Amino acid sequence: MSGYRLGVDIGGTFTDIVLLDNGGVLRNKKILSSPDDYSRAIEGGVRELLDATGVNASEIVELAHGTTVATNAIIERKGVTVGLITTDGFRDILEIARFRAPRLYDVNFRKPDPLVERRLRFTVPERITAAGEIDRPLDTTALETVAAQCRAAKVDALAVCFINAYVNPQHEEEAGRILREKLPGVSVTLSSELVPQIQEYERTSTAVVNAYIRPVIERYTERLEARLEDIGITVPLNIMQSNGGVLPARVAAEKPIFVIESGPAAGVVGAQRLGQKLGFDNCIVFDMGGTTAKATIVADGDFSMAPETEVGGDAALGHRMTQGSGYLVQAPTIDIAEVGAGGGSIAWIDSGGGIQVGPQSAGAMPGPVCYDQGGTEPTVTDANLHLGYINPDALVGGELSLNRAKSEAAIGDIATRLGQETTDTAYGIHLIANARMMRALSAVSSERGLDPAGFPLMAFGGNGGVHVCNLAEALGCNEILVPPAAGLFSALGLLFADTEHQCIRAFYQPFDEIDLDTCNATLSALRTEAELLVANDGYAPDARRVSCFADMRYVGQNTALTLPIPDPPYDAATLSEIEETFAKAHLGTFGYRSDEESVQFVTVKAVGQGIATTPRLPDQVTVPEELAKSGLRNAYYGDDHGWIETPIVTRNDLETEGRPGPLIVEEYDSTTVVRPGWSASLDGWNNIVMTKDDV
Repeated sequence: MSGYRLGVDIGGTFTDIVLLDNGGVLRNKKILSSPDDYSRAIEGGVRELLDATGVNASEIVELAHGTTVATNAIIERKGVTVGLITTDGFRDILEIARFRAPRLYDVNFRKPDPLVERRLRFTVPERITAAGEIDRPLDTTALETVAAQCRAAKVDALAVCFINAYVNPQHEEEAGRILREKLPGVSVTLSSELVPQIQEYERTSTAVVNAYIRPVIERYTERLEARLEDIGITVPLNIMQSNGGVLPARVAAEKPIFVIESGPAAGVVGAQRLGQKLGFDNCIVFDMGGTTAKATIVADGDFSMAPETEVGGDAALGHRMTQGSGYLVQAPTIDIAEVGAGGGSIAWIDSGGGIQVGPQSAGAMPGPVCYDQGGTEPTVTDANLHLGYINPDALVGGELSLNRAKSEAAIGDIATRLGQETTDTAYGIHLIANARMMRALSAVSSERGLDPAGFPLMAFGGNGGVHVCNLAEALGCNEILVPPAAGLFSALGLLFADTEHQCIRAFYQPFDEIDLDTCNATLSALRTEAELLVANDGYAPDARRVSCFADMRYVGQNTALTLPIPDPPYDAATLSEIEETFAKAHLGTFGYRSDEESVQFVTVKAVGQGIATTPRLPDQVTVPEELAKSGLRNAYYGDDHGWIETPIVTRNDLETEGRPGPLIVEEYDSTTVVRPGWSASLDGWNNIVMTKDDV
């Protein structure tokens, strides 16, 4: 396939755009995001990149997009007015939720307010049993009355979630037909179409979140597609899913719950595919951007998946052990730990007189003080500027000028209030940010019984390379890898992903009671459905791949694990193999296994993938150097080393045999700080490889 592939990733501070040709030459553009309309920054950045490279819009043959629009709409409570229709007696299920809290002994903790006001939560008489039998028919007269109330309340979207609709969707489908007829123009989400899974609160919450953001994402994708068409880009728009595959925009707009963790997933996919290309199956993935820092682990060549995620609420660790602070969504998600510590994270003094960093962020506007866009509160970027780690004159190739005087004044103000030297305060901010990020890195490694010292650390994001040496030392990692275009690596990772569709069915059966015929029929039907969806995207039979997965748990547990399972048909021996696979995964995740408790399926899934005819990863990625970096700059490395006059180099200046630190590698999109005691070299894929000198 000739032509160029375009990847666009929206972050809280920057929008990253990459253009990759068949030879692996990468052109890139980093531009401040436009939170009032994210598509505006994308259009401007793409136009500038095409003009600068001389590439014609008609030469673009593929377009993948990672977006935070869905996440931001929930966090900022900027979704639409949504109503909920459920079974009589279940009006308050969103408020009852689950008896989970992220901080066990925090008496001040409060659950986030439901996305649906109580006045917009309606019930109708109907009942389907757990066996799928109709116990009480749907009262259509009551439903029509509810529809009139919704019209009067001017709701923009509706979520419908009836009891046991996961096993028999008949009543939800009937309600959907009536509501769409009575309320034209109102978006209707049926839980049985979205996530036909057991657990009433979880399914209701998921349907409500989907309804709340669906019109937002539909409008956003329409605006973005119109802007791209104005540029002359006519290829389909694909959006990264939370599980690491890309999905056509039309599908993502209808089911936006699947793209909530779109941006973070792209970087993980890029890291996993790059690891496979380089021949190593294990690594810790660290992504530090402008607003957050994220971590996950790739073990045995794959990343782990969670069957659900939470979004909104407190900015806390985003992994399965910390729940209850946000809005729950039953969507397969790469298991990523996330903390509010990025370059734009604000430093502040708490009531005890100590420095805190984040989770509040200066974002794109006004941004860090040094961006001179109106920001007044010092951030991690301001501290790194004082410490000499980043270019004091400009960032992103000179396009973003820095106001060092304002930045120094903001850091100095905190130092004065603390009675410290400015340098000590700046380095303290740097170290506190590191400590917050260690929470995410520990959550995916040592807290899961894995020794991080046995894993190389792959760092990217605009700020990942600045902090990575400190973090590697704290983890005990002796090898660091910083990929090409590290500051835009999530945008690049979008181009490494495959088209993917998921088909889900509830299958709530313990292994010791399972009906093998029903199991085989269900899985076979799912596989057929998934393959048809991939075929509809234009993939030939030999370019389609369908894999089966299941959410499983021990009988009586609340938390399930998502694991691959063999293709049907199954017999008793196959079930024994699956049970052993689950037990090992449970031991690795939760620290124990049980040979006495029965395992049960919760849901079964078929994932259809469209396989590209050309390799997703080139043999090498090269980024043309526009400006040679040279000279020296004072940088501070803590009490042990103090201020050191540090050479400023480019990535291409690094030699294959290694160059000792301290060094600062400056690039268009990112900066890598090679601290004293580390050496840096280039490998055959143009990755910066850093190793500890005393190992």
